[in-house]
Amino acid sequence: MAMITSHRDLKLWQRAIELGVAAYRIARALPEDERFALGLQLRRSAVSVASNVAEGFGRGSRADYVRFLRMARGSLRELDTQIEFVERLEYAGRTDLVEVRGLLDECSRMSGALITRLKGGGAR
Repeated sequence: MAMITSHRDLKLWQRAIELGVAAYRIARALPEDERFALGLQLRRSAVSVASNVAEGFGRGSRADYVRFLRMARGSLRELDTQIEFVERLEYAGRTDLVEVRGLLDECSRMSGALITRLKGGGAR
């Protein structure tokens, strides 16, 4: 197993970046009247996931790392909700939605597993 020396080495961070790029693509394709409101929310929550993973890693304490990972999970839930609006309003194609939902699920599982490991097996 490779040694992790930077947040960039974290698979979770790498997937969160992919998720952010996918969310940006969806936001860019929104109807013009939604680009500011829903588009801004999509972009902010997507960026927040990777940012919180990176910041938590850089804090230097396990407790802070877990706290920031939990914030990242909150942002994942926000993004999932916004994607639900996009889907129900038919603002994105099936392929884009499948991609972003897959990345959301993967990041959620990975962050949960990392929190559990950092907490010694007792996190929800």
